[in-house]
Amino acid sequence: MEFPEGLKFSKEHEWVLVEEKTATIGITEFAQEELGDIVYVELPEVGEKIVKDDPFGAVESVKAVSDVYAPVSGTVLEINDLLPDNPETINDDPYGDGWMIRVEMTDMDDLKDLMSAEEYAEYVAQQKETDDEEEEDEEEDEEKDKS
Repeated sequence: MEFPEGLKFSKEHEWVLVEEKTATIGITEFAQEELGDIVYVELPEVGEKIVKDDPFGAVESVKAVSDVYAPVSGTVLEINDLLPDNPETINDDPYGDGWMIRVEMTDMDDLKDLMSAEEYAEYVAQQKETDDEEEEDEEEDEEKDKS
């Protein structure tokens, strides 16, 4: 799994590329793998204000619909016009062509709450461990139910 250096990551599995006051935002490789094949993407309008930790859009996969949370606050400068007709781009290239929005940040301090690539890699490893333990517990419960 890829954790590109130079990006910041949120606990909700969004990534941020910061260039001066502009933040490019997308969902991580881990998030798109958890979701499965993405079939629909809902994005905000250009000019819309987004607020840190609030949903700004949604991603629908064959498994579920998930909100996408703003890792920073700001005004939407641009949306990825490729995604409405080609949502699978997020599965194919989450850190490249699969970006979702570009935002002019209103508070640079928002970045302090985000993780580095190394910190995010550790966070994902912990998440996977928790997921594995939950799966084992479910399997044990199913075995008990059968007997």
